[in-house]
Parts: sequence; C-alpha cells; structure tokens
Amino acid sequence: MGFGFVIERFSLFLSALRHEPARPGNHFVSLLVGVVLIVLGASVAFVSSVDYRRFVKTLPTAEVPLGYRVGFAFLINLLVAVAGLFLAGYLLFSAI
Repeated sequence: MGFGFVIERFSLFLSALRHEPARPGNHFVSLLVGVVLIVLGASVAFVSSVDYRRFVKTLPTAEVPLGYRVGFAFLINLLVAVAGLFLAGYLLFSAI
C-alpha cells in the first residue's frame, strides 16, 4: 500500500522538480497504478486477517499462550485494510 501511494504521488514530485504547476489530468497513469497497488495491498491485508482468524479458531485452547490476545492482530490488520481502501478512495476522488 505504501509503494502504491509513492507511485501515485510521484508525478507531483516530478512536476515540482521541473518547477511547473501540477495539472490534474497529467498523472492519470501513476494514479491508476498507485490506486491498484493500494487496493491490492488492502485486499491482501483483509484476506490474511480472515485466514489468521480461521487458523486461530482451529487451535486448541492449550496451544494459545497465556495473555496472548488472538483477536488484536485480526483487528489491527482489518483496520489497515480499511484504511487502505479509504486512502484509495480519497486519491481517486481528489483526482476528479
């Protein structure tokens, strides 16, 4: 997701180096590639959190270490996926 954000903003960086004003339609390809990578990263985070949750449910209670919060990792990864989707949506709608 971070690499997608860097790619999406790279055209703005190039236009700043050239000392020219950024035009909204000038970075369509970097916007598209960046948003696709962000959505891909968010999808991987979501699928991995669901798979983790399924795996943890198959463990016997004795296998889970005392004091280990198995739901916390699922929640954090799910929040990362949602944040990635919001970031992709923001970048798409800010470009319009």
